[in-house]
Amino acid sequence: MIPVILAVLLCMGAVAAHSAVAAETAGSAPAAGAPAAGAPTAAPVPVCLSTGDGYLRARISGAIEASIDWPNSGTQCAGEPRAKPLGVRLSFQRAAGNSGDLLFVFGLTGVRRGEPGRAIATNLTVIVQGTDRIFGTLGDSRCTVDSLTQRALPAPGSYRLEARGFCTQPAHAVRGDGAVLMSTFDFAGLVSYDLDDAAAAKP
Repeated sequence: MIPVILAVLLCMGAVAAHSAVAAETAGSAPAAGAPAAGAPTAAPVPVCLSTGDGYLRARISGAIEASIDWPNSGTQCAGEPRAKPLGVRLSFQRAAGNSGDLLFVFGLTGVRRGEPGRAIATNLTVIVQGTDRIFGTLGDSRCTVDSLTQRALPAPGSYRLEARGFCTQPAHAVRGDGAVLMSTFDFAGLVSYDLDDAAAAKP
């Protein structure tokens, strides 16, 4: 249970940092005709990838019934390398108030910077934010990524990671009863590798 919660906290921190950078960047160059200083302004809409082609699609059933179809606009995503087991961790969520405030965290084992992959063992965590409902596979044997590609982005060390996969067994509630099965999933999100991957990878 402790590794799952630690992984979740790390991912939520990465999402928050990614969102803060995006908001700062969006606010640093006001468009022509922007409201005068002091006038109320709408909050910037978060995006997953600056290239406009991030997304998450998934079918989930059980304790949560939903067909997820999240486009790039309004979706927050973040990713980073991890050390134990070696691979990457990606998270996806929508702006507050949408889709039940769900947070999805995928841990992909054996993925390395810039490399494609197939038959990748995957750990899944599903969190209903603002509640104590957390569901996890507690290991990478229940879900698999069929195919994975990576494409370098303009920012140093950043890659667009695209994956397609499925789960054969459900993610069980970390507390209490219940389970969630993600029968299929497809996503394209951000992974930010440090220049020294070995030193930067986090457990």
